[in-house]
Amino acid sequence: MITAAAVFAALGLSVSACGTGGTGARDEGPALSDSAAGSARDADPSVSAAASAPASPTPDRVDAVRLVRADPGVSTAVKRDLKPCVGDEYPVDVSYGNLTGGTAADVVINVMTCGDAVGVGSYVYREEGDEYKNVFRAEEPPVYAEIDRGDLVITQQVYEKDDSVTYPSGEEVITYHWRATRFTEQARTHNDYSKVVGGESAAPTDQ
Repeated sequence: MITAAAVFAALGLSVSACGTGGTGARDEGPALSDSAAGSARDADPSVSAAASAPASPTPDRVDAVRLVRADPGVSTAVKRDLKPCVGDEYPVDVSYGNLTGGTAADVVINVMTCGDAVGVGSYVYREEGDEYKNVFRAEEPPVYAEIDRGDLVITQQVYEKDDSVTYPSGEEVITYHWRATRFTEQARTHNDYSKVVGGESAAPTDQ
């Protein structure tokens, strides 16, 4: 029972919605300038303690669309394309969880296209006082951000010349950990996708 409780506490609270949130684009800035090995985190107990601080159990819901549109760090292109798909439903996923060790839940916002749900921008907002501050942004599509056991995981699809949107050649998965005042790269994985399993370039069978 103790182990199960610890796992749920590490996962935090994650909520996905397509309606009142939005942002996203590739421009890490200083938040992504440093790389940190796993041993560095273990060697700095204060960092681990801050990252494990519990976030608010009941996060305040944010108006993600308004938050993105008001953010001067979000590109003009993302703001221009952030429009409802149907009625007042926006192509935005919103997640709440503990990423920066604050007393309130952090907000992860992914902005996508309406037709094929391609991620055009991913953002992380940290509550400071009575406002939310942008502490991460990625605006190089296709991109998608998730919370994984207290870390920020960014997935970017990799396309070669003849790839369709449906079948990319692979993906880059980058894990970031919050250290003091910014995210630093913790790990990076590259995955190549098969071209003969569900892909458009599958070899034809002999008749």
